[in-house]
Amino acid sequence: MSRILPQAANAGAEVDADELFRLRLLVRHIPERGLAPTGRPGGFAGKRRGNGLEIVDVRPFSEGDDIRHVDAAATARTGRTHVRTFRDEREKTALLVADFRPSMLWGTSGRLRSVAAATALALAGWRVIEAGGRVGVFAIGAGAPLYVAPRGRERGMAAVAGGLARAHAGAMEAAAAGRRSDPALSTALEGAVSLVPRDGTLFLATGLDEPGAAFDPLVAALRRRARLVALLVRDRFETAPPRGAYPYLTGAGSTLRWAFVTGRGRSAATPDPRLERLGRLGAEVRVVDADADSEAMAQSLAELSKGFDAGRS
Repeated sequence: MSRILPQAANAGAEVDADELFRLRLLVRHIPERGLAPTGRPGGFAGKRRGNGLEIVDVRPFSEGDDIRHVDAAATARTGRTHVRTFRDEREKTALLVADFRPSMLWGTSGRLRSVAAATALALAGWRVIEAGGRVGVFAIGAGAPLYVAPRGRERGMAAVAGGLARAHAGAMEAAAAGRRSDPALSTALEGAVSLVPRDGTLFLATGLDEPGAAFDPLVAALRRRARLVALLVRDRFETAPPRGAYPYLTGAGSTLRWAFVTGRGRSAATPDPRLERLGRLGAEVRVVDADADSEAMAQSLAELSKGFDAGRS
């Protein structure tokens, strides 16, 4: 259990928006890695095209301003030529993609994998917000995805936390109603790829179950336009299952079968093929242990926000 934040009795099975919002306390206790004055890691700025998309202000025209930025409404209202000033916020926009498909709705060590995924994404989101960025959510499950557009500051993170809680509750209700078949992850992700701005970041929290035949090409397409951070959520049972016989339901849950475990699972020296696959596709990968407390999770994810951190004294 975290030494900073108390957890509710149902914290392992439900996503609580208030708990996710309070995770900001953990992020503030972790030292941040600052950016160079260029706004990017390192001391050299790469070439950028255009002037950005976010309007900072509207001011009177002065010599040297681009005539293409003239604000027609302000000019007509004041009788004096005004221009818009833009800034580029693309690199500080992140989309948090939560995998709440039925295969994520289980756990053996006090927390469902889906709940661990929501916690990890909220921590990543707070790092982006603390650095002055914007965060949105795209939650996928057995039904239609839930999308919350990127916004900044506390109000943006409140919308993110609420969206994660609503999506998880909906996923649990769908599973209870018998919808236990996973759609392919690639199919569910198609909508998210188009929502990530060029040069933005997509944080994907998943167990990589049923990735689908189109997963690799989809990730390759995403990597050409944005940064991909994969948070691979694993339950202890996946790496060190105890000996025994375990019942499970197949397909739509109509057939009960048994799995017999005779060994101790994958050894520490045996690589996880999911990690190798994600790494080969160019993703930045971190393992999220489903049974880790929030503080330990925040520490392990801290360096993933290096593209967003704005130095603080």
